[in-house]
Amino acid sequence: MPLKKPSPPMGHKADLNRRLPMTMPYLWLQYGWEDFRRHNMEASLLYGVVITALSIVIVVGLFLFKLDYILLPALAAFLVIGPTLAIGLYEKSRRIQTDEPVTIGSMLRVQPKSKGQLLFIGLMLTLWIFLWLRAGVLLYALFFGMHDFPNLGGVFLLIFTEPKGYLLLITGIFIGALFAAFAFAVSVFSVPMLLNEETDAFTAMGSSIVLTWHNLPVMLGWGCIVMGLTALSLLTGLLGLIIVFPVLGHATWHVYRDIRQSIEEPIFRPAITEQTESS
Repeated sequence: MPLKKPSPPMGHKADLNRRLPMTMPYLWLQYGWEDFRRHNMEASLLYGVVITALSIVIVVGLFLFKLDYILLPALAAFLVIGPTLAIGLYEKSRRIQTDEPVTIGSMLRVQPKSKGQLLFIGLMLTLWIFLWLRAGVLLYALFFGMHDFPNLGGVFLLIFTEPKGYLLLITGIFIGALFAAFAFAVSVFSVPMLLNEETDAFTAMGSSIVLTWHNLPVMLGWGCIVMGLTALSLLTGLLGLIIVFPVLGHATWHVYRDIRQSIEEPIFRPAITEQTESS
């Protein structure tokens, strides 16, 4: 019996490279601000307040349970899990584009087209966070041996007063950047995709990586904006997240729409075509 003819599993780069200008990240941020400000701003503000309150509770809990030495990794983990927490903001921006009514109820009772697949991505990102934290523990042990972690102040003291501390800082930044880059590529498109399309979690995550890679310059620009605004929020004692988180959430929806474009366009082609070779 003749074998079916294989075909490439992914689309060509020319099909997925949207060739967007480097000014596009600033436009996305502007679109996010418009969605935040002009359409039921109270709902987005409440969303930001809830996320900010949750973040503050976690930070306070780390200090109360003397786990403050993982504060910096925990803040980095927030960037990883953030896209899944912003699904209500994606829903609001989607409703704005389709002229559907926007209420706080519609943002809290989101019904993704892919249903339970969103929970699977949340679980995968959570496991990635634990792996990231474990990598940090191994790095500390590699440079300072098997000793108990000091408190947050002690961590800074070790890093900036010990010769090995600078090596730990440089290595940690490099490895952390790799973890962060992968998490960003996996989640930036996959969560909006699961909201708006009927697909599975693995396909969504793979599609997110492919779209990020084929539009790498503009996505690097967007990633820098996300990191910069998040850092500014940290300088305000997390209070800046009340506005920053909703705006970034709305803007991310526009990132997805501008780069995904048509949901009818497949990111992955079937590995086996329907046609068979003639015998």
